[in-house]
Amino acid sequence: MRRSTRQHWIGKVLMLAAPFGGAALLVAALRFTGIAESLNLLLYDLVTHLRPAPSGATTPVTIIGISEADISRHGWPIDDQLLCQAIDTLSADGAKVIGLDIYRNKGVGPEQECLHRQARTNPRLVSIFNAAESIGPIPGTPSNRQAFNDLVVDTDGVVRRDLVHVSGQDAATVALPLRLVEVFRGNGELRRRLETRPNADGWLERDSGGYFNLDAAGFQQMLAFHQPGSFPVWSLDQLLTQKVPKQQINGRIVLIGSIAPSLRDLFNVPQTRFVLAARQMQMPGVELHANRTSDLLALADGQSHGLWALPGWSGTLLLLLGLGLGIALGEGFATLRASILVVTAVVLLGLGTAVALLMQGIWVQTSLPLAAMTLMAGAAWLRRGAASQQQRQQIQRLLGQTTSPAVAQQLWEQREELLSDGRFEGRLLSVTVVFSDTCNFTTVSERLKPGELLAWLNRGMALCVPAITARGGMVNKFTGDGFLAVFGAPLGKGEAADAADAIDAVLAIQSGLEQLNRDLAADGEPAMLMRIGVHSGAVLAGSMGSSERLEYAVIGDTVNCASRLESSEKSRQNGLCRVLVSSVTRDLVLQKDTTTTMEWEAWGSLQVKGRQEPLDVWELRGSAPAVAPASSDR
Repeated sequence: MRRSTRQHWIGKVLMLAAPFGGAALLVAALRFTGIAESLNLLLYDLVTHLRPAPSGATTPVTIIGISEADISRHGWPIDDQLLCQAIDTLSADGAKVIGLDIYRNKGVGPEQECLHRQARTNPRLVSIFNAAESIGPIPGTPSNRQAFNDLVVDTDGVVRRDLVHVSGQDAATVALPLRLVEVFRGNGELRRRLETRPNADGWLERDSGGYFNLDAAGFQQMLAFHQPGSFPVWSLDQLLTQKVPKQQINGRIVLIGSIAPSLRDLFNVPQTRFVLAARQMQMPGVELHANRTSDLLALADGQSHGLWALPGWSGTLLLLLGLGLGIALGEGFATLRASILVVTAVVLLGLGTAVALLMQGIWVQTSLPLAAMTLMAGAAWLRRGAASQQQRQQIQRLLGQTTSPAVAQQLWEQREELLSDGRFEGRLLSVTVVFSDTCNFTTVSERLKPGELLAWLNRGMALCVPAITARGGMVNKFTGDGFLAVFGAPLGKGEAADAADAIDAVLAIQSGLEQLNRDLAADGEPAMLMRIGVHSGAVLAGSMGSSERLEYAVIGDTVNCASRLESSEKSRQNGLCRVLVSSVTRDLVLQKDTTTTMEWEAWGSLQVKGRQEPLDVWELRGSAPAVAPASSDR
């Protein structure tokens, strides 16, 4: 493989790999910096806030909340004697389970033995301990009525999931909600089911839902919240003064815990982010345990607790789908506009689908697949933009001449068809060639300085070039004091249309020369006269040269004939701009426009050097004013 070819292919590979490699690195950064997980959690919290939730009043759970008023009346910590009185009242009113969500490893007040006796003998009382902080239960509590009340908090400080159970522990190490359910139902069936069928209920894994690298030890599930503040809540003082209705106690699970803000037993929950109030909404720990317990009651009854975080493999699958779809959508449309619109629509559709699934309780990885798709599509747009810029430069380098914006746009739109291996392929095209020369250039050059002479010539080219390019022609090259223009290459409108555009351009040059010479005379500069030859026919057009220098060349008898028409009988010129046109071009023009007002003068046949068949030649002497239709009086 030649070195230039190898470099060409290396460049192509780098152009392809660089944007997609950069996009892949950004996807990895979103994944490993935690940004993607934060976005997933934000969406989860928003939908949790908006999603209709059941009322805690429909559950068999009641809360006896120690309020600020209770603390003002009875002090803090609450005396053991008052807690004993509360437990006696609840037991007498038929509470099936009493969960004391207050640490009492150390007694308070003179009647501590009363609480110890309750812990030993009351089969309804469950006492908590905290494994993380090494806080024990009420002394004397049997292991089958002990429970840990530790809560699982995500890295952003929000409680979203519940540690239901940790297997392989001693008899006392059971989560508070699970222990409450066991005492309430009078059996340990739920715990046995967890340990004998550990994968039956879709517990959280390392990358479940929108999590990444989750510490999913034990049996964890997403916490299905009831409406915040909807559980029946009565104060300690109301309980002690017999003001709590018995139906709020009888046959129910009763949790005793703090709800007073000053005790700081408060936690951020998903709804916290979206409650705009003077004080940020937080949920008391005892209410969190009420939610957890209600979830486990549903699970024990064989019902879904309402939330399912899809397993980690689903997120991996969606990520791969997002990467592939991003490349496909970024590369698969003809225009960037269409691609951007489709990608935007797919992102909105994906986001809407994720929200709809969350509303139904299904949490799926969202941010990373959508980000991967968008970044890969963006990489494709960047690659296409770089390739487009390269192709634009290539087209400009290959043509090396002036074209109209319309022709340039057509070339750009058809670049895939026209370019081959960085060149315009040789093609046989039917074109109209316009060849011009400036009369008496040698004489004028003797009168003007070099800078003045070039400026004088450029005033003429400033007239001719726009006249050509505005009509779809291309100035192929400048020939010293003239130019070669082509209509119909690299793209054409058809033989007749290209010929008509060429004639229209030379008429504009003829007309413009009159004003130009008036301006030259006013500036004291020499007059400018031109000769133009126009002929239509076939040419071989394409890129010619080496890799160091390429130019778009038009070759053939048609070019030669246009040149000969321009230079024929130079002394025979009456106006500022003599235009000789072959009968081939004239016939095409008349075929295009039969109502033309152009003035033609026949010159007869011209024998062109190197060509056996003579040309029938006409001089175009301008365009006569159109005759207005006669009016008739009535």
